[in-house]
Amino acid sequence: MSKARTVAGGGRAVEVPADRIAGWYDRFAVRHGGITRTTATADSIVVEAADGATATVAVPFAPLDGEPGEWAGLRIDLLIAHLERPRKVGLLLVRLGGHSLGVAEAGKVTVSRTDRRQVHGRNAAGGWSQHRFARRREGQARQAMEAAARDVAEVLGTRVSELDAVVLGGDKSALDILRGKRSLAPVFALAEPRVLDVPEPRRTVLDDAAERAFAVEIIVRHS
Repeated sequence: MSKARTVAGGGRAVEVPADRIAGWYDRFAVRHGGITRTTATADSIVVEAADGATATVAVPFAPLDGEPGEWAGLRIDLLIAHLERPRKVGLLLVRLGGHSLGVAEAGKVTVSRTDRRQVHGRNAAGGWSQHRFARRREGQARQAMEAAARDVAEVLGTRVSELDAVVLGGDKSALDILRGKRSLAPVFALAEPRVLDVPEPRRTVLDDAAERAFAVEIIVRHS
């Protein structure tokens, strides 16, 4: 089933599995009175409908295979062919206190590592007790991120030359901590722009992310 969310500036983003893209665009055409134009660049594909609605894709694993251009009517065969190309993709999901990462091919995890570390929640109490609690929490968070960094280096860092891209997911602040580590720069250099919204990273969440990594997010806006 396609996943949807609202986006800034109006409209909604729909996450569509690669094998359902053709059917999704066919239904979009029916709902909006047909397709008038398709425009493709190296990084995006915009489909315009007769009633003014648009469906825009930021091309996953850009640049787009094939020549950019503009055509009358619906033309998404370039996108479908681009997505059908075999790829080995790194996955990195992290939240404070837990991470799950690995490698996926054709939507399936082939290598993985998952770890959870206890990080206490915030304490509303005041006084010295609060200060001790805060220091303890900071220490736990630091250890959790150090463990995540080690696993990223060992699992993804050693395979950078084999990967076509890296798909991120989880908490932005935790990802930024890892992104700031110089040793992990080669991993983050391969990162896709889209960051998956995921719950606490577990192996089952990683399996779901492996499928979503090869899906397409289509942003639909109305005139």
